[in-house]
Amino acid sequence: MPPTWDLRSDTATTPSPAMLAAMVSAPVGDDVLGEDPTVNELEHMVANLCGHESALFCVSSTMANQLAIRTHLCNPPESMLCHWDSHIFKYESGGTSLHSQAQMIPIKSSPNLSVQDIKDHFITGSFLGHCAPTHLVALENTMSGVVMPIADIRDIGQFTRSMGALVHMDGSRLWNAAADKKELREYATLVDSLSLCLSKGMGCPVGALLVGTRQFIDKARHFRKAFGGGWRQAGILAAAGIYAINHIWPTMPATHALAKRLAQGLEQCGYSLALPVHTNMVMIDTAKSPSVSTTELSQALKPKGVILGAVYEGSHLRIVLHHQIDDECVDMILATVNKLHLAASEPAK
Repeated sequence: MPPTWDLRSDTATTPSPAMLAAMVSAPVGDDVLGEDPTVNELEHMVANLCGHESALFCVSSTMANQLAIRTHLCNPPESMLCHWDSHIFKYESGGTSLHSQAQMIPIKSSPNLSVQDIKDHFITGSFLGHCAPTHLVALENTMSGVVMPIADIRDIGQFTRSMGALVHMDGSRLWNAAADKKELREYATLVDSLSLCLSKGMGCPVGALLVGTRQFIDKARHFRKAFGGGWRQAGILAAAGIYAINHIWPTMPATHALAKRLAQGLEQCGYSLALPVHTNMVMIDTAKSPSVSTTELSQALKPKGVILGAVYEGSHLRIVLHHQIDDECVDMILATVNKLHLAASEPAK
């Protein structure tokens, strides 16, 4: 059997032997009582990295995002602005409506939101009685692998707070956007709350963190229990997160370089990119495919142990790299593309 390289998502990783060893040896306690030393260490580490007062270890970024929204939005009726393609809007099972009874107002903008987008859609008190006023703006970084500029986040934050609202960032892949600890803190301190995923690109089997002020996290912890998210000896999972921050996060620049090499090779064979490649995602515009379709490419790669995802958003094929995708995999993809491309360009006999 050939090795399996799964490029459908950067969640398609398995814990390394070193990560598993860290998990097995982790000291544990009862996290519901605040007595798990490894969970406490992880929360303290991430809060410090982000320049915030406190952090909360959660089962997933979906939970972390929904806890943030529920904690921020406490004066209905109210609304939240977000990107139309954001995870919070599309892929969290309508959680904002379910848990927070808040209206989500999606904004179509590519690839990221701008301060002008927020100004154009912000609902002020003058519309009270007719509309739900905007009390929260949700950003996402990265968005489809594209990094949101720090200047844009700063501008959005300044405007939003001047209007009496708050900013939450779904930073599930902020590890990819931030090249180092200094840059991570710079991003994080521009928002009021932030989620960080440990299973997207970080190699952990489960886990995410919500970051904010101590008062905010204390309230979110209460809601986490109400959501059924209290856990006991969670240090086994927190240890994986600590290992990932120390050992896997530093490998991301190499993954990004590999993604750029793959993108360049695909472009040379006639494929068009739907978005620039900033980090670990290559988005192919399937509406502008060359003579070899992405479906043909997927079928040709599958017997060789390379798994690509389905077409995304109707016309995009999303290829996602992570620390367990190597040069051999990229070489296999590009060699297969070249072979198919040559075969398709040969005149019919």
